[in-house]
Amino acid sequence: MAHRDIQQHRNPLVRSALLTAGWLAVALGVIGIFLPVLPTTPFLLLAAACFVRSSRRFYNWLVDHPHLGPWLRDYLEGNGIPLKGKAYAIATMWVSIGISCWLVPLFWARIGMLLSASLVSLYILRQKTLPVAKIDQRR
Repeated sequence: MAHRDIQQHRNPLVRSALLTAGWLAVALGVIGIFLPVLPTTPFLLLAAACFVRSSRRFYNWLVDHPHLGPWLRDYLEGNGIPLKGKAYAIATMWVSIGISCWLVPLFWARIGMLLSASLVSLYILRQKTLPVAKIDQRR
């Protein structure tokens, strides 16, 4: 899969920062595969966004990776997100936001968390749902 037509950043310091952020996001995404409270796909999408602006080689590595690539390819190609993935993302997000709201006594922080969770949920729900046939095709 070819990278999108986004230019790499010219400043080597910014490219280094993007590479660092990209690898940190990959690490968090991989941990998220095994830790249910840590989302995988958003971190891998963040890594792809960092890599596409800093290193085409690492971007292609991530998107073409046999285990990590499928987490993002359908989204990047505009095919959608599996219904199971949408439900899992929304459920885990609301559980973690609920726990956070319970632990954080500041009213304005609770409002901010609830507002951001609502907006993210709306965004996820508005994304195209990947047809089951496409999921079965990959197996």
